[in-house]
Amino acid sequence: MPDPRFKILTSASTSGPGDAGRTGSWRVERPIIDYSKCTPAKTGRHTCHLCWLYCPDSTVSKDLEPQIDLEYCKGCSICAEECPTGAISMVSEEEFTGGDKDE
Repeated sequence: MPDPRFKILTSASTSGPGDAGRTGSWRVERPIIDYSKCTPAKTGRHTCHLCWLYCPDSTVSKDLEPQIDLEYCKGCSICAEECPTGAISMVSEEEFTGGDKDE
């Protein structure tokens, strides 16, 4: 029997995009998907989606061509590490910003 002096706290919320706010601005690398290697995109079937499953911020869609919400993606590269076909690569943000993001 639980001790009545202690109250057990639980959360009924679930995580979703942006729980920590728009964090894409401090990302160092961004994930890029090569759809010619992506299993769902190649087969036209809802298979794999390990990128969606392992994304800690729920920024990957579960579409036949998965999309990554870069407003909330932190660039942790878990999706790229878990992709069995190597369809996701991490690319430096400098290639998209033209240099220092603080300029």
